[in-house]
Amino acid sequence: MAWIVTVVLLAEAVGVAAVNWLLGVVVGNQRMSLAGLDPDVMATSSKVGAVVFGLYFAFCALVALLVAVRDRAPAGLGRVLLISAAVVNGLLGAVAWGLVGTGAFLAMMAVLALLVLLLVTYDRPRDTGARPAGTPGAGGAPEAAPEPEPTSTPTGDPQGRTADTRNITRTAPTTP
Repeated sequence: MAWIVTVVLLAEAVGVAAVNWLLGVVVGNQRMSLAGLDPDVMATSSKVGAVVFGLYFAFCALVALLVAVRDRAPAGLGRVLLISAAVVNGLLGAVAWGLVGTGAFLAMMAVLALLVLLLVTYDRPRDTGARPAGTPGAGGAPEAAPEPEPTSTPTGDPQGRTADTRNITRTAPTTP
């Protein structure tokens, strides 16, 4: 699973970087302006965005690669990156639905599903069963701890019963 996510995120890194770079080139060549903004600034910012988002998705692919190699759940910053990549893909899917169409939306949702599946699949620790029988968590019936001797005090009961005062919980007032 993690290997597939790695390949998909690398392809997404290249695709997003290429699309943003192409948009920057088109804006620069056409000298387009949006609401009076400088076309050179728009072209440069689109190219910077291409590099930043390409590196972001490449770094997320590196985290997925580490998950695949180590066969462990991502932790810390890696987990946060994969969760943020899932959120970004969800947002890109919503935008793609309105601007591009159903095909792009389904592609983004497929990547989102792969990311969520990766995060959920590696979420639980696996029990290999290689622990010795005496270690905690090895399975079987737990060993009972010896019961402490009750501390008893005479209560004046005519039948001679005693009371265990160690287990009495004193109530505290709930108002000041």
